[in-house]
Amino acid sequence: MNLTITGYSTALFSSWYFIEELGLLFDVGDGITSALLQKSRKINHVFVSHADRDHLTGLHQFNQLNAREGFPIIHFPKDCGSFYAIENFSKKFDPHVSGTIWKPIIAGDKTWIRDDLYVEAKKNNHVPAAEGIHKSFGYKVVLVKKKLKPELISLPQNEIVKIIREQGKENTLVEVLTTLFCYSGDTPAENFDNWHNSEILIHEATFLGGDGDAKIHTHGNKHSTLEDVIKGVSTISINKLILGHFSSRYSDEQIDDKIKYLCKEYALNFPVYRVLPGRTIKDILNQEPVHN
Repeated sequence: MNLTITGYSTALFSSWYFIEELGLLFDVGDGITSALLQKSRKINHVFVSHADRDHLTGLHQFNQLNAREGFPIIHFPKDCGSFYAIENFSKKFDPHVSGTIWKPIIAGDKTWIRDDLYVEAKKNNHVPAAEGIHKSFGYKVVLVKKKLKPELISLPQNEIVKIIREQGKENTLVEVLTTLFCYSGDTPAENFDNWHNSEILIHEATFLGGDGDAKIHTHGNKHSTLEDVIKGVSTISINKLILGHFSSRYSDEQIDDKIKYLCKEYALNFPVYRVLPGRTIKDILNQEPVHN
């Protein structure tokens, strides 16, 4: 499935990614509505990774412009109190948004957005929380198809029809899961197995790493460095990587040069794209990759 992904992601300031064909928005940072204009109306489901301001300050305007009965549905980590406060404020400030659905979720929840498509919340450690407390997520989007069991495929059509009639259709099918898209949210570089076998992975890479970053306060290592991300994805199977959430302290040239160097160093064999600081990139996968 070809996906049109538009995004903006600059550490401290704003992050969001819009998946046009699926009507999905991951995070809702400042400026999203002015960037997407009428296309923001296509968004039915918003999945917010955590309650930092750069990931949710566009929510109020987005909701004001697009609220209607039953939509949008805003999914958020259950134990982030900010979202309950925003819901209460928005309904008092502008009663016409009362049709919006606010849905708290926990790690492992699978939200079905179509009969054959769900979004699963994956807990990360960007916001430290005790076991059973849910404050920070990444997300994976999974396509579910049912296909004929492998042992039946080579049989003649009339035999397949007979087996279906005798055993029932459900007993002749096997479920096939395809991870179309993964979004890390803000996170330390960890748990890359969560994203194994994904078609597309968007991963944060706030800091470039190396000697030049030795004195940077990395917020207790709750963000990722570029080298840790490249090293991590080199151990799993993915088809495309999009890097974002870079600190604005870096120039475009510094970011691109470091990506190219590390992709070569870790022998990545898939295309790597990036969202540079301060840029809204439309149809990211239609851009020239930094590494191919």
